[in-house]
Amino acid sequence: VYGVTDKRQADPQSRVNTFVHVNHTASNPRYGILLCINGTGIMNSWIRRNVTQETLDYAEMNRLAASVPAGSEGVLVVPFGNGAERMLCNRCPGAGIIGLDLNRHTTAHILRAAQEGIAYSFRSGIDIMRELGVRPDVIRAGAANLFLSPLFRQTLSTLTGARIELFNTDGALGAARGAALGAGYYKTRGEAFAALRRLEVVEPAEADRETLEEGYRAWVREVEKRME
Repeated sequence: VYGVTDKRQADPQSRVNTFVHVNHTASNPRYGILLCINGTGIMNSWIRRNVTQETLDYAEMNRLAASVPAGSEGVLVVPFGNGAERMLCNRCPGAGIIGLDLNRHTTAHILRAAQEGIAYSFRSGIDIMRELGVRPDVIRAGAANLFLSPLFRQTLSTLTGARIELFNTDGALGAARGAALGAGYYKTRGEAFAALRRLEVVEPAEADRETLEEGYRAWVREVEKRME
């Protein structure tokens, strides 16, 4: 997650990076604040390999997860199993699936809880960015990775209160456009991004807000307990 602010602030705990943005000037300051989350993407792929045994593709996983109500009926997933997390002060609470009721919960609950757990980690990191002056009213994302999941987009929008705008791009295309612009292939930024299109706008789901906030508070308690 990357945001831009005119405030020159750094996190004293170094949970996020602050550096001058590409268009920073002395008279018009612009500082980029970058949140890096190490262990979340692998959580979804781990679920696919080890829970679904790769019998489902990601689109099918998304549809099955969406069959469960917000909050995953009490199942929580902590997705930090890929090493130390900078936003957690370089600690590693590990990954876990918490609250399973073997008489009631199914694979669908785990699938949804995994996406919610990843969204909870985004919310936690974005709250750190808010402390430094970034107020995300809009999150712009490429149509790639977990942002291909309608469930994840809706959950993240509701948890952050931000509108999500989905564009027909990804990290590789962005890097290629930037390199081509820098090399002079494109004459202007407008030309470089002429093909960029907004595909979808996702607004927070007010009906799910209270349930997700409750789930987020329980998730935070679980993460904190693991780091004691």
